[in-house]
Amino acid sequence: MGINEKNLGSQTRSDSVPSEGIEIGSSTNVVIDKALDRAYVRKMDLYLLPYLSIMYFFNSVDRSNLGNAETDGMSDDLHFVGEQYSLLILLFYVPNGLCDLPLNMLTKRFSGRVMLPSLMFGWGALSMIQVACKDFAGLLVVRLLIGALEAGFFAGTVFYLTLFYTRGELGFRIAIFFGSALLAAAFSGLISFGVFRIEGTAIKGWQYLFLLEGGLTLIFAFFAFWWLPASPHTAWFLTDDEKEAAKVRLLRDGSQQLEVDFNLKECFSSWNNWKFFPWCVISFTYPVAFSTCANFLPLVLRRLGYSTVVTNLLTVPPNFVGFLVLLCVTFHSDRVRERTFHIIGSLALSMCGLIILAAIDAEANKGVAYFATFLVAAGAYIPSCLVHSWHNNNNVNENSRAATTGLLVGLGNLGGILSSATFRTTYAPRYAPTLIATAACNLTCIFFTFWLGMWMRKDNQRRDQAQGMVVKAEDVDTSELRDGEKDPRWRYFV
Repeated sequence: MGINEKNLGSQTRSDSVPSEGIEIGSSTNVVIDKALDRAYVRKMDLYLLPYLSIMYFFNSVDRSNLGNAETDGMSDDLHFVGEQYSLLILLFYVPNGLCDLPLNMLTKRFSGRVMLPSLMFGWGALSMIQVACKDFAGLLVVRLLIGALEAGFFAGTVFYLTLFYTRGELGFRIAIFFGSALLAAAFSGLISFGVFRIEGTAIKGWQYLFLLEGGLTLIFAFFAFWWLPASPHTAWFLTDDEKEAAKVRLLRDGSQQLEVDFNLKECFSSWNNWKFFPWCVISFTYPVAFSTCANFLPLVLRRLGYSTVVTNLLTVPPNFVGFLVLLCVTFHSDRVRERTFHIIGSLALSMCGLIILAAIDAEANKGVAYFATFLVAAGAYIPSCLVHSWHNNNNVNENSRAATTGLLVGLGNLGGILSSATFRTTYAPRYAPTLIATAACNLTCIFFTFWLGMWMRKDNQRRDQAQGMVVKAEDVDTSELRDGEKDPRWRYFV
C-alpha cells in the first residue's frame, strides 16, 4: 500500500526518558513513503485547492463589489438617503456573523461536498437578483440573504481543509485559498473599469457588474457538486495508496480520529477552556482591518481626487501586492511552524498604513497616501489565514474544530460591524474616526495574540522540564493525544 513499517529504535532521541515514564510518539514507527506523500499533497494542491480558491474568489467578489457599485452611482439610482449605504454594509454582517456556527456544524454533518456548492449556488443566484432591486429596502433584504449564505463558506472551507492537510501545511493552503479574496478585489476593480464604461443602455453599469459576477458564480457552483470530495477516502482523483497515505499522515499530524460521526457534545467540548476568551477577542478584532480594506478601499482612494474609472483601477495594485505578501508570510509561517509573531507582524503592518491615512491630507500627499494603502492591504488579510490555522492547529478533535471555527469566523464577521458602523458618510473624505478605530482594533489584537502565544510557549517549557526532554508539537502523533491538552505529551503549536 506504499506504507512502510520499520523499527526506528536507532533514531530514538538521545535525551533522557520522561520522568513520568511517558512514551513520546510511539506511533512514529509508521513511516509514509516520501514519494507517495509528495504525490498526495501535489494532487491536493492541483485538484482541490484551486477549485476552492475559485469558489472563494467569487464569494469575495459578490461580497466586495458593493463598494465598486457605489462609485458608479448605485446610491443615487436607488434613492438612498443619509447613512443608508453604510447601514447596508453594516447589517450585512449580522446574518453573516450569526449563521457561521450552525452552517459549519451542518458542514460537519453533511460534508463540504454538499454544503459548500449549495451555499455558493444560493448566493450567486441572489447576487443576480440584486439587479431587480428598486430601492434601499429591496436591496437590503437581498444583501441580508446573501450574508447568511456566504456566512458558512469561509469557516466551512477552513474546516474542510483540515480534513486533507496536516497542521504544518494548513496556513499556506488557507492563504492560497483566502488570497483569492485579494485577487477578487482586483478583479472586481478591473471588471468595474470595463462595465462602467458602458453607456446608452437601460441597465446601469453597476447592474451589469452584479449580473456578470453572479452568473459566473452560478456556473462554478454547479460544477463544484461533482468536483469536491467529502474526504480523502472518497477523492476521485486519488489512488488507493494515496488514500491510505492520507489517513496515516493526518493521524500523525492533524486529528485524533478521521471521519468521526457528528457529535453535538464534542462540538462544544473546548468552549469551557480559559483560552477560549482570548481566541474570541482575537477573532473579533483582527477582521476589522480586513473589512475596511475590502469594503471601503475604493472610497478611501477616491480621496485622491481621481475619476470613478481611475479610482477603481487604483485598487488593483495594492490588492495584488497584498496577495504576494500573504503567500510569502504564510509560507514562512508553515515552514518554521510559528504563528504568534507572524500574526503580530501583519497586524502592525496594516496598523501603520491606517495611522498614515488618518494622519495626512491625502490630496496634498497622494504618493504617501497611496503607499499607505499598500501597507493596509499587505497586512490586513494575513491574520484571516494564520489565526484560523493557529486555533485549528491546537485542536485535534474534528467535531470541536467544526464548531469552534464556525464561532470564531462568525465573530470575525460580526467584527466587520465595527468598521461599517464607523465608516459614515459624515466622516468623508478623510474617514479619520474609522481609520483610528480600525488601528485600535489591530492594537488590541496584537496584545491578546502576544499574551496567548507567550503563555503557550511557557506551558510548553513547563512540560519539557517536567518530562526532562525538549518536545515539539510535531514530535507527537495527534492520534495518540486522546485527552487533548490534558495529555502530558501535548505541546502547543505556537
